[in-house]
Amino acid sequence: MITQNKRLIGILLTVAFLLLIPLMGMLLTNQVDWSLFDFIVMGILLLGTGLTAEFVMRRVKNKDYRLLIIAGILLAFFLIWAELAVGIFGTPFAGS
Repeated sequence: MITQNKRLIGILLTVAFLLLIPLMGMLLTNQVDWSLFDFIVMGILLLGTGLTAEFVMRRVKNKDYRLLIIAGILLAFFLIWAELAVGIFGTPFAGS
């Protein structure tokens, strides 16, 4: 039980650390221009990915299935991130 709570705390701290990177970039340069909405969306995306992976780690016992499912979760994360960043698919989801 303690290990699972440590993983949840690790997920939350990792999300906070990753969101500090663009925040520091905004303070140091004008080239990084994130709005509050951008931070909220990325926070939800990172937290959702982390918590979904944690759920899979807790529920799926077969290591091969667990690895395959987490790889799919990460693939979905990276595709959504790329779509939001540059619109690789050209959907209205990316604002194009």
